[in-house]
Amino acid sequence: MTKAPLRRFPALRLSALALALSLPVAVQAQESPQADPADAVTLDALEVTAQRRVENIQDVPVSISVLSGEKLDVLGSGGTDVRFLSGRVPSLNIESSFGRAFPRFYIRGYGNTDFRLNTSQPVSLVYDDVVQENPILKGFPVFDLERIEVLRGPQGSLFGRNTPAGVVKFDSVRPSQEFGGYAQLGYGSDDMWNFEGAVGGALGERWSARVSTLYQRRDDWVRNEYDGPNDGFEGYDESAARAQLLYEGDGFEALLNVHARHLNGSARLFRANIIEPGTNDFVAGFDREVVTQDGLNSSELDSHGASARLRWELGDYTLHSITGYESLETFNRGDIDGGYGAVFLPDSGPGVIPFASETADGIPDHSQWSQELRIESDYGGALDWQAGVFWFKEDYRVDSVSYDSLNGSAQDGYQRIRQTNDAWAVFGALTWQATDALELRAGLRYTVDEKQLTVEEYWNTGFAACVLAGKCTLEQLAALEPDGDLSASPEDKKLNWDLSATFELNEDVNLYGRVATGFRGSSIQSAGAFNGKSVAGPETSTAAEFGVKADLFDRRARLSAGVFYYEVEDQQLTAVGGAANANILLNAEKSTGRGFEFDLEAWLGDSLLVTLGSGYNDTEIEDDDLAVAVCAACTVTDSRVGALAAIDGNPLPQAPKWTHNLTARWGVPVGSGEFFVFTDWVYRSEVNFFLYESIEFTGKSLLEGGLRAGYLWNDGDYELATYGRNITDQERIVGGIDFNNLTGFINEPRTLGVEFTARF
Repeated sequence: MTKAPLRRFPALRLSALALALSLPVAVQAQESPQADPADAVTLDALEVTAQRRVENIQDVPVSISVLSGEKLDVLGSGGTDVRFLSGRVPSLNIESSFGRAFPRFYIRGYGNTDFRLNTSQPVSLVYDDVVQENPILKGFPVFDLERIEVLRGPQGSLFGRNTPAGVVKFDSVRPSQEFGGYAQLGYGSDDMWNFEGAVGGALGERWSARVSTLYQRRDDWVRNEYDGPNDGFEGYDESAARAQLLYEGDGFEALLNVHARHLNGSARLFRANIIEPGTNDFVAGFDREVVTQDGLNSSELDSHGASARLRWELGDYTLHSITGYESLETFNRGDIDGGYGAVFLPDSGPGVIPFASETADGIPDHSQWSQELRIESDYGGALDWQAGVFWFKEDYRVDSVSYDSLNGSAQDGYQRIRQTNDAWAVFGALTWQATDALELRAGLRYTVDEKQLTVEEYWNTGFAACVLAGKCTLEQLAALEPDGDLSASPEDKKLNWDLSATFELNEDVNLYGRVATGFRGSSIQSAGAFNGKSVAGPETSTAAEFGVKADLFDRRARLSAGVFYYEVEDQQLTAVGGAANANILLNAEKSTGRGFEFDLEAWLGDSLLVTLGSGYNDTEIEDDDLAVAVCAACTVTDSRVGALAAIDGNPLPQAPKWTHNLTARWGVPVGSGEFFVFTDWVYRSEVNFFLYESIEFTGKSLLEGGLRAGYLWNDGDYELATYGRNITDQERIVGGIDFNNLTGFINEPRTLGVEFTARF
C-alpha cells in the first residue's frame, strides 16, 4: 500500500477520499473494492498547542475544537470576515454592531456586548502567539492559516490576558525549506472579487520565508433612496498581508513576523422600524436591498504589527521569548437613527424616529507592546513544568463625534479620551504522570493590571445636560460629576489557578476533568453627553468541566464530549437605551452557565467524511437588585421596578442555548482527478439582544447553509469550484439599537460565486 501525497489540498487516489474537513488525514489508496478493512482511510493524530506545548488533542484536559485545512477555505469563501467562525464549533458566537471592523466573541454564552472602543472582552484572541487586546485588532482577516483552536473555559494560568471565557487561537502556516504556495481567485455576487495567495521556501541552508496576502472587495448591495451623502451601502474594499522569516540554527530558532491590514467600506447599516411591534418579525413589505438614510456611513481601518518568536534549546530545558507590537487607526461613522431626516419623505420614509443620531467613533493613535519569557522542562520523565513572566503595555486615544443630520451633518459634539493599560504577570504550570494511566496538571498565574483613563477634550451642543448653556465644555462636564474628576485609574491584582486530570481508560479513550478560574480587569466608561463616568470592577470566573475524548472504529472517527458549569462574580455588563438613551457600565452580582458540548468527526465509508458539533448553554443573571432602563416602543416581558426592568433570572445577551454545526464532504474519481461536493450548516437558537427581555428584541433562531462543488486535478494542484453561502437566503435580524424605535441590523444575504485555485 502507498499513501497519497499530503499537500494543502491532497488529491484523491483511486477510491480513497483525499481530504479531511477540519483535521489532517492520511489517505490510504485502495487497490480494489475488496481491499482489507485495515487499509481503509483513517484520521491522523491531531497536534495542538492549547497548553503552550505541542500535544495530541486527545491528551489535553481542555474542551477544545480545531478548524483547519479545507474547512477553513470553504467557510471563508465569498468575502466573509472573521464572523464566519460563529457557530462553527460548539458554543462559539460572534456578532458585531460595527460590521467587519469590531467582532465580539462569546464562548458558552459568556462575552461582552459593549460597543465602546476602549472596552475589553472575556474571550481572548491570540494571533501567532501574540494577544490581540483591542477589539478592533480581533477582526484581522483569516487567511493562510495552519489551524484555529477554540479553547472553552478559563485559560487564566497560561494565557492570562482576559481569558475567563476562553481563547480563540490563530496559527499561521510557517515558512519551510520546501518551496511552495498557492493562489486562489474568486468572483461572486455584487461584483465580488477575492484573491488569496502565499509563496515561500528556502533562502539559504538555515533561512526560509513565507509571504501571504489577501484582497477582498464587493460593490454596495443596498440602495439608498434618500438623496443623502451615500448612494448605497454594504460594500467594502479590504486587503491584508503577512511576511514571515524563519531561522533554524543549532539549538536556536527565530520566527519573525510583520503584518498589516487596510479596510475601506460601509459601517454597520442600522435600519429603523424594521420590526413589527408585538412580534420579532420583519414589518410587512421589508426590503433588505433598500433603505432611506440621510446620514453619512463609512468605515476606515488600518492596522499593522510585528512579532519575534525566539526559542533556545538548553539541554533539558527550552526557553521561549515572544515579543509583539500592534498598532491601529480607525474611524467608523454611521447613521445610528436609521434615517431621521428621511421621515419627511411622503411615501418611502422609515417611519417615526424619536430623534436624529449620527455618530462616529475612532482611534487616531494606538500602540500595544507585549513580552513573554517562558521556560519549559523536557526531562523525559514523569514530571515536567513550565514557568514564565509576561509584560503588557497599551496606550491609545478614542475620539467620539456626533453630527447634526438636519444641518448638513455639521459636527455638534466631540470627545477625546486617552486610556493606558499596564500589566505584568508571573505564571507556572506542572504536569505529573502519576501512573501509566493518570496524568495530573496544575497551573498558577499572578496578575497586576492597571488602567488609567482621562478625558482630554470635550464639547457638545446637542443632547448633553448643559445644552441650555449653548455649548458643553470639558469644565462644564466636570461640574456635572459628583467629585469633578473625569479621570479613573483602577488597579487590580489577582491569583488564578487551574487543576486538571486525564485518565486513560485504554489506548483509544481518555477521560478528563478540569477546574479553573479566570479574571478580567476593571473597565472604565468616560463621562459624556448621555452618562457620567463609571468604573466596573474586575470580574472573576470559576468553571468545572468533565469529559471524554476517544478515537473510535479503528481511528475512522474521533469524539470529544463534555459537560460544564461556570460562575462569574461581578460580571461587567452594559445597559443601553431607555428613555435617556444612556450607555451604562455596571456589575452583576453573579451570572452562571451550564451545559454540554460534543465534537464528532467520522469517515462514513472511504468517500464521505462528516463532522458534527453541538453545544447547549443555559445562562442566567443572578442579581435581585439589578434593574435597567428599557425601550418605550418594546413589549417588555420582565417585571418592573418603577420605570426599570428587573433582569434577575434573564439569560445573558447574545447567548443562544443551542449551537449546532454540520459539514460533509463526498468525492468520486472522475478521469485523472476528483469531483467533490462539500456542504456546511450552522444553527443557533434565539438570542436576547439586550439585558432585558422583550418580544421585539429577541432574535429568531438562525440556520445558514453553504455548498461547494468542484473538480480537483493534476494530483490536487488545481481546483475549480462553484460555491454558495447562505444558500437558503434566510433573512434574520441579528442585532438591535435601543433608541426607542425598533432599529435593527440583519445577516448577510445569499452569495454565489466561482473560485479557481492553483497549488505549487
